[in-house]
Amino acid sequence: MADFHFIRPLWLVAIVALIFALYLLKKYRLNQSGWHQLLPTHLSKVLVDGATKTQSISLILPFIIGLLTIIALAGPTWKKLPQPVYQLARGSVIIMDMSYSMYATDLSPNRLTRARYKAIDLLDQLNEGEIGLIAYAGDAFTISPLTEDINNIKLLLPSLSPDLMPALGSNPYSALALANDMLKNAGHLEGDIYWFTDGIDSEDLQDITQWSRNHPYRLNILGIGTSEGAPIKLSNGELMKDDRGSIVIPKLTDKALQGAASSGQGNYARITNSPNDIKHLVSQPIAQDEDKKSESAQTGDQWQEFGPYLLLLVLPLVLGYFRRGNLLAIIPCLFLLTPTKPVHADFWTDLWKTKNQQGQVHFNNKEFEQAAQQFEDPQWQGSAHYNAGNYEQALASFQKGHDADSLYNQGNALAKLNKLDEAIAAYDKALKLNPDYQDAKANKALIEKLKQQQDQQQQQQDQEQQNKQENSDQENQDQQQDQKGEQQQDQQEQNEQQSTDQDQQQNSDENPEQNQQSEQDQQAEQEQNEQQNQEQKEQEAQEQQSDQQKDESAEQNAQQQEAQAIKAQQEKETEQKHKQLLNKVTDDPYLLLRNKMQLEYQKRRQDRSSVGVKKKW
Repeated sequence: MADFHFIRPLWLVAIVALIFALYLLKKYRLNQSGWHQLLPTHLSKVLVDGATKTQSISLILPFIIGLLTIIALAGPTWKKLPQPVYQLARGSVIIMDMSYSMYATDLSPNRLTRARYKAIDLLDQLNEGEIGLIAYAGDAFTISPLTEDINNIKLLLPSLSPDLMPALGSNPYSALALANDMLKNAGHLEGDIYWFTDGIDSEDLQDITQWSRNHPYRLNILGIGTSEGAPIKLSNGELMKDDRGSIVIPKLTDKALQGAASSGQGNYARITNSPNDIKHLVSQPIAQDEDKKSESAQTGDQWQEFGPYLLLLVLPLVLGYFRRGNLLAIIPCLFLLTPTKPVHADFWTDLWKTKNQQGQVHFNNKEFEQAAQQFEDPQWQGSAHYNAGNYEQALASFQKGHDADSLYNQGNALAKLNKLDEAIAAYDKALKLNPDYQDAKANKALIEKLKQQQDQQQQQQDQEQQNKQENSDQENQDQQQDQKGEQQQDQQEQNEQQSTDQDQQQNSDENPEQNQQSEQDQQAEQEQNEQQNQEQKEQEAQEQQSDQQKDESAEQNAQQQEAQAIKAQQEKETEQKHKQLLNKVTDDPYLLLRNKMQLEYQKRRQDRSSVGVKKKW
């Protein structure tokens, strides 16, 4: 009884109003006739029946009834229900039928095109959690693994067609098996499979029913086509014919698909022009008793209210007043006087619901921000922040608890914040307190895989950086070697220049006698030298003028060559851009998907001796 409290304690104020009402009742003695106020006392004793009765009204029973009723309305409680536990986002897989019957033209322009548009509408309707995409014909292939980026799936959907599939026919069981592996490997214990198809045969129905019994995932089916059917118009414009030459007209098998969805605990809808088919497909089916119990276990902390049990004590006490028809018979009607649109909504809401109950209403309406502001319980508040995407605030709220569920929720919030080591530590603490906590084990395994992938990516990045560093060091060494070679070459040129100067100096020292010529010869030589110098100057001027002309022409030639080089460089860059654009042609989603599926299909054929292909037009 240490946790005893009132859920709506403001109702206890009504005890004061009860005492005041009983005081007025006793004062005016409502059990007496109104003639007492009009007639004199000596006449009223004679004329009015019961005037001689002066016995006062007993207010003990009304007080007990009112007190028990007020306490019941206040909501006494001392028992706490289980706290909320929320798993990671739910997983979903879309399966697209790519058999040639999807080219039927009973829907405009054909079944395949309409199925693509409906798949995009489904992605917009889900818009949360991880979603994957699978296509199948004679065999099933993963088009997109589970991802939160729905735009990536929208990009791939227009590329899907029966011509893309490497194996003809229809094998939906392989697609369901692949979807199961996809969800199971991602750690989703529950999930939804959305299957877009135009029909199945009886043999497929038996296999799918057996598959649904052995797997926990819901199977929702959207029927593509009409019951009347239409011819199959191939991509080359021709109509498909069977072995006898008759035109093939596939029809929608409504009953078989509806039975498959029912066995898979999912919904079935036939394609329409309105969005109602997708809304029905994603709606939750009516839960069975066991599902209701599991759902109630996930709704979070609540206090069990014992007020209704007190009303069982009030009912026998009130029955006597109903028989007499006294004023207190209207007390039960007061429970119906709660206004539907009160002026002070917060005040009336606080009277009838606690903050946690008000927050639960917002939470159920997916108004998580308002719910977080209303909740007083930290675990509830953390769950609201978690669903609103405020993982930091959710973590702060979850850290106020120290039990296994609180630690488990802390691990989920840390995982969303990409603090994987701390998340794993939180899961370990939760498992120490509760070794049989299956959700904590599953989430821990999932986070460990994710951490391992990140570590591998980090190692690859470190290796790339190391290789880049080694390449830069090698380039620096090559540059240093080139500089050393240039320095050696300069040294050799200097040595050669010094040897030349020495030879000239020796030649000047060996001719002293020639310098002692006669003065006459020297004068004559001087005159001749002056004439020669004058002639040389004139020649040098002419040569300088011709050299200037040559330099100008050379400069013009250099400019022309530079312009040609720039033009050639631009042409080379343009050619490289064209090559890059041509190389990007291989990034077409259609070609990439076709090559990927062909390689995967060839590998499968090598791994198994034969493939059971079920034919369907």
